[in-house]
Amino acid sequence: MQTANELVTDKSAAAVGLKAAVRILDKWQAKGEQGEAILRVSHTTYARARRGDLAEIKLDADQLARISYLLNIHAALRTLFENPENVYGFVTMANHNPYFNGRTPLEVIGGGDFAALYETFKRIDSLRGAQW
Repeated sequence: MQTANELVTDKSAAAVGLKAAVRILDKWQAKGEQGEAILRVSHTTYARARRGDLAEIKLDADQLARISYLLNIHAALRTLFENPENVYGFVTMANHNPYFNGRTPLEVIGGGDFAALYETFKRIDSLRGAQW
């Protein structure tokens, strides 16, 4: 069982993760609806994250996993590319490899399907040799 301090820490960590994920999605030029679907959060929660107003945020395990995959995609891109245009622009570039079939990674994950987010992470991570 978690103590009150552990719950506060967990909420704080969730808020920080959500805020970082929303910033990344903004840099990826994701539309609000895409970001909301990718993270599976409400319009209100997404808007609050953009403003940094996350004092009473409650996220479930699925939402935390989505945030984790998104942050790990970003980390993999930062490992692959030094150029910010590639770090943030890669997800908006058409990808003709199998699975993407000419779609951008953002298009693939933008519908909010958890499996698509996982598969996109797996494929981008494999570009750097998946050496975590």
